[in-house]
Formats: sequence, C-alpha cells, structure tokens
Amino acid sequence: MHQIEVSSNQGKQQKFEALLPQIVSLVAGESDLIANLSNICAALKQGCGYFWVGFYMVKGEQLVLGPFQGPVACTRIAKGKGVCGAAWVKKEVILVPDVHQFPGHIACNSESRSEIVLPVVKDGQVIMVLDVDSNKPDDFDQHDKWLLEKIVNMLSDN
Repeated sequence: MHQIEVSSNQGKQQKFEALLPQIVSLVAGESDLIANLSNICAALKQGCGYFWVGFYMVKGEQLVLGPFQGPVACTRIAKGKGVCGAAWVKKEVILVPDVHQFPGHIACNSESRSEIVLPVVKDGQVIMVLDVDSNKPDDFDQHDKWLLEKIVNMLSDN
C-alpha cells in the first residue's frame, strides 16, 4: 500500500519535489493506464490540495471524462471548446488565473475560479489532457506547471 506524504510546513516547490518521486513510485510497474491515471489524480488531490484534478481522454472529436478526483464534472467537451479543448487544439499548456475571463470557458462547477490544462502528447498527437481546477482565483503558478509537466511528460513517454 502506498501512502502520499508531504509536509505542510514546506514551500510549494519543496512540497512538489517531495511529491513527484512518490507519484513515480506509485505508478511504476503498473501497466494499466486507467489505474495509473486514477492514482495520479488521487495523489495530486491529496498532496497538492487541488479542488479538482482529472483527465479527459481524446475520443474522436471530443474529450471524454476519465479518472478524476473532486466534484462531479462535465462528461464531454468538444474539440476547441473551453480551456481543455483549447489546450488540445493548441498542444500547449494553458494557465487561466480567472476562468470567468477566459472566452468560452465551460463552467462544469461554479466554484472553479482558476485552471491549468496540460495536453498529453504521444507520437505528435494529443491523447488526453490533464485538467486541474482551483476554487481560488490566480492559484496556479510556475511550481504547479513544473510538477504537472513532469507528470504529463511521464505519461507521454509510456
């Protein structure tokens, strides 16, 4: 059994540096994608205290909800729509300090205030996106981006 342990006394970067090897260890040796994505979501929710964290999988011209932790979410997102759809089309990280200021934002939960979405690219194609929401405005920074990019890169390499 794995236990995610991070100290609340540490700064964000130190906390994330301690969390990353725990996540790597958690998924090491497990070949099932859904199991790994589920545990990654749980570890990020527990270790970082994110309001919502989850994956949307590319299925045709839509993103379909995959493993997540947090409140009930939108099930399907059209290509190019909202922050997730934009990250998919642009193949780049999108960090939104205030979701109410993002044109076309999809309000899956009215408590979400800021968001970061990272595409997972394999063989040049986006296969899923990692979506993380906060119930606080401007809650994500370069430390969050650093940690989440490490996880996305780990998934891209497998």
